[in-house]
Amino acid sequence: MTGAYLFAAARTPFGRFGGALADARPDDLAAAVMSGLLSKTPTLDPSEIGDIVWGNANGAGEENRNVGRMAALLAGLPTSVPATTVNRLCGSSLDAAMIASRTVESGDADIVLVGGVESMTRAPWVMPKPSRAFPAGDTAAVSTTLGWRLVNPKMPAEWTVSLGECNEQLADKFAISRKRQDEFAVRSHILADTAWKAGWYDDLVVAVPGVDLSQDEGIRPDATPEKLAGLKPSFRQAGTITAGNASPLNDGASALLVGSGDASDRIGSAPLARIAGRGAYALDPQNFGFAPVEAANLALTRAGISWDEVGAVELNEAFAVQSLACIDAWKIDPAIVNTWGGAIAIGHPLGASGARILGTLTHRLVRDRQRWGVAAICIGVGQALAVVLENVSSGSEN
Repeated sequence: MTGAYLFAAARTPFGRFGGALADARPDDLAAAVMSGLLSKTPTLDPSEIGDIVWGNANGAGEENRNVGRMAALLAGLPTSVPATTVNRLCGSSLDAAMIASRTVESGDADIVLVGGVESMTRAPWVMPKPSRAFPAGDTAAVSTTLGWRLVNPKMPAEWTVSLGECNEQLADKFAISRKRQDEFAVRSHILADTAWKAGWYDDLVVAVPGVDLSQDEGIRPDATPEKLAGLKPSFRQAGTITAGNASPLNDGASALLVGSGDASDRIGSAPLARIAGRGAYALDPQNFGFAPVEAANLALTRAGISWDEVGAVELNEAFAVQSLACIDAWKIDPAIVNTWGGAIAIGHPLGASGARILGTLTHRLVRDRQRWGVAAICIGVGQALAVVLENVSSGSEN
C-alpha cells in the first residue's frame, strides 16, 4: 500500500454568526475554498482529481444534501470529477480527510480533494412532516443550527441533554474550575491574534469573493480573565460554562489536497506531511467532550509512536473544559497545544473545523520543524476522531 500525504491546505476566514459571511451560501463558501486551494497548485490539472470527499454537519438547507458535488460544479471543476458529502457532525471534514487517506492508500485514487463547510447562520428551520393531510393541531419549526432536533422519544434522557450541560457534567467529574476555563479561553484569543499578526495564517487563509473579511471575525485580543469572569453561566445558574469559554457559532469552509507520493509531479509540489495514524472512538453521548483522549491514543498506536515524540497538537476547542480534560488526560505540555489559537477564538463552523485543524497542524509542523503532530476533535453524540501527521518537508527533524 502507498502512503497518503497532505500537499496543500486552505480555509476561509471564519465569520461570526450573523456576521460578515451571513450572506454567503454554504455551497458558495465551499466553492470559494476549493478554488483557493487549487490556486496553490496551479500546475495540477483538476481533471486529475480522482474524488472529492466533503464534510458538512447540516445538509438540510442550501447545501442541497451533497454540498461537495454542488461546490465542485460551482467552482468550475470538470463535471467528470466525482464528489461525496460525509456527515460525522463536528468531525465531518476530519472524517473526509481520513476517508481520502484510505482511498489513496488502497490505490483507488491518486489525488483527492477534501474539506468541509458550515454556515450556521443560514442553517434552516425544519418541521416534521405530518403523517396525514390537514392535521388539526399546531406544529413548531426547529432550528438546525446546532444540537439535537426532532429527538426520538426512545432515546434515554441522559443522552439528549444540551451540549453545554454535557460539559458542565465534565467540569464536575474532573473538578475543572471556571477560572481555569476562562484562562484557557483568553489564551486562545491571545495566541490567535499573535498568529495573525505574525503572518502565520497568510499562506493558509483565502478570501471569499465579494466579502470584506480578511481574518477570523471572532478573535478578541483584549480578552482578559477578569472580563470573562463577569459573564453569566449559559447552561446552569451556578455553572462554569459561558459564552466566553466555549466556541461560538460560525460560518466558514476549509480544504486539503491529499495524494500519493507518486502524485507529486502532477500536483507540482512535494508533500508536506504524511497521514501516519488514524483513530475513531465513541462512548456515552453525554461524555463526548472526553472522547478525543482515546481517539488520539489509538491514532498514536497505529502510527507507532508515543506522546513523548509529539511536538504539536491541534485540539478543537469546542469548550474550554473538554479541552482541558483531554490535555490533562494525555499528560502533555499545554504549551504545544493550539499555539496559533483555537476554536474558542477562531470559531467552530462544524463541518469545516476538522480540515482546519489538520491544515493548521501541517503548517505548524513545517514552520516549527517538528516531526510529529496530532489533530483531534470531539463530536456530539459521544464520538471523536484523531489523526497523526508526520512532517516530511525538507525542514523536518528526524
